[in-house]
Amino acid sequence: MTIAKIDITGIGNAIVDVIAHATDQMLQDLDLAKGAMTLIDAERAAAIYAAMGPAIECSGGSAANTIAGLASLGGRGAFIGKVCRDQLGTVFRHDIRALGATFDTLPAKGSTATARCLIFVTPDAQRTMLTYLGACVELAPDDIDEDLIASSRITYLEGYLWDPPKAKEAFIKAATLAHRAGRKVSLSLSDSFCVDRHRDDFLDLVSRHVDILFANEQEIISLYRADDLDEALQNVRGHCEVVALTRSEKGSIIVAGDDVHVLDAEPVSRVTDTTGAGDAYAAGFLYGLTQGRGPADCGRMGGICAAEVISHFGARPEISLADIVGERMA
Repeated sequence: MTIAKIDITGIGNAIVDVIAHATDQMLQDLDLAKGAMTLIDAERAAAIYAAMGPAIECSGGSAANTIAGLASLGGRGAFIGKVCRDQLGTVFRHDIRALGATFDTLPAKGSTATARCLIFVTPDAQRTMLTYLGACVELAPDDIDEDLIASSRITYLEGYLWDPPKAKEAFIKAATLAHRAGRKVSLSLSDSFCVDRHRDDFLDLVSRHVDILFANEQEIISLYRADDLDEALQNVRGHCEVVALTRSEKGSIIVAGDDVHVLDAEPVSRVTDTTGAGDAYAAGFLYGLTQGRGPADCGRMGGICAAEVISHFGARPEISLADIVGERMA
């Protein structure tokens, strides 16, 4: 087996986030589905951007946020995703490399712009996202670095990336290479609307290629068309080695073989913005696994990381996750 030089390689949409406050009335006026991620074209992106108030712009994308969280924990990360040779692409590449992560994916050859996600955060801290995928759709199997996957303990796949056709082939190639090298494969279902679009594909992916699955309560229920969480849990057991289910203020449930761990949510003084909570949870959980922690400890670490991210505006940690986790897990 190749020596593991990387803890986690994330494969996902390389996106620049544009985050702004909004009211419920504003969402209604713009005909937006609150709490959902909706794909939009370039024209719609321009119109929505023009309607946004003052915003924060920063590198984002679900899997990239997880790699950022991993870096804050002290882990070694890499990212595979497609940007364009434009200003936002340069910003994204600089930001993720500045974290210490490996990012060597070649830029897209076409003139399609780098992706952006327009995020509206309402007073209840819920986020409504509109995503223009741009250059992300050009990610293809040739972008999967075999040596990088083979030297990564875990390859982490972002469910959002399943929308572009070529990305599906890239996912299967990455998962196959990882397992051939004796490594693990993890998947985040990303969004219940995403699950609705790709349910059959996701079921096949989970049963044949995924070792570690991340989902929230709505996503796992949607995946199995279950009536409730208990039914969904019965369906998912045995399909993956580990299943981590997040439940917002109710904490999380970890299913590992015959064991089920029910964990309380970690305390947070104020919920400001839930953007990136699941990404941060995955970072803490997967980092714990790479350090040999048990499922319950991994779940706690994920919860601690998520609590930090939702306490402020933006999807990435503002202070060292390693310090917080070290203090709370002592």
